[in-house]
Amino acid sequence: MRAAFIEQPGPPENIRYGELPVPVPGPTDVLVDTLATTVNPVDTFVRSGLFPTPLPFPFVVGRDLVGTVNRVGPGACGFSVGDRVWTNSLGHGGRQGAAAERAVVAADRLYPLPSGVPVEDAVAVVHPAATARLALFTHGRLRAGETVVVGGAGGNVGSAMVVLAVDAGARVLATAAARDLDHCRALGAAEAFDYRDPHLSARLAAACPSGVDLHLDTSGTNDLTSAVELLAPRGRIVLLAGARARPVLPVGPLYMKDCSIVGFVISHATTAELAEAATDINRLVATGRLRPRATEVLPLSATAETHARLERGELHGRRVVLRPGD
Repeated sequence: MRAAFIEQPGPPENIRYGELPVPVPGPTDVLVDTLATTVNPVDTFVRSGLFPTPLPFPFVVGRDLVGTVNRVGPGACGFSVGDRVWTNSLGHGGRQGAAAERAVVAADRLYPLPSGVPVEDAVAVVHPAATARLALFTHGRLRAGETVVVGGAGGNVGSAMVVLAVDAGARVLATAAARDLDHCRALGAAEAFDYRDPHLSARLAAACPSGVDLHLDTSGTNDLTSAVELLAPRGRIVLLAGARARPVLPVGPLYMKDCSIVGFVISHATTAELAEAATDINRLVATGRLRPRATEVLPLSATAETHARLERGELHGRRVVLRPGD
């Protein structure tokens, strides 16, 4: 089969596209024929070695795929040959990745794709949406009626956060580039602010005089001084971006308001947490409420090029979908 793989961590040029043996599923695995995959920032972290994780070489890159079931292991319940399915947790923790014509997926990491959902839409949102869902609810403990600030709300994870938080009955204050503000409002944000506004902190404070219950910054800027100042008593901050960031934490104000801060990476999510997120994702993609802002379809052979473009910041608001055989 054709696959995009590396033989050692490093830059995008390390990705090769060529023939590898078809993987063999174990008793509780499912062999999936890949219809589409994509590239996430975390995929570049794994490929480069920034995020340390066991990698079997040659290592197929990529987390996410949508495909059809080819073969089902005897202990893999709930799937039949021909089913359309998706996963968003391959390519780390010793598991081979998704950027191949076929992939082995453990049955507890595989989910049905709702009828009628376009393959390109699904593969583009399943990873950002799961990240958003886990950050908001599993780690951020967001509840209906609370106020949440979403930084970087024009991006893939940020946009999903706005949709999921609004769906849960929360009030969303979005910060984004000026060109993205109308997009954030269309997703349901109560208010949207230009992150370059020199008076941003004051505007956010005026918009939530009682304070913010939850603060998330998908951009990785992580201005903790401003974030802590905005928090309501017992407010929470979830850190989920900015692997190289070293911000100042105002410890005194944080603990005096009985607030908390927690780090989160989706790579450490349990299968139960991922499955719970998948239920919400399927519900929202089935209705069209959760969808990518824009997609660009390329052949699987463009995996290395896509990694490089993502690292150069050339894919703002757009997801590249990679399709075998195109």
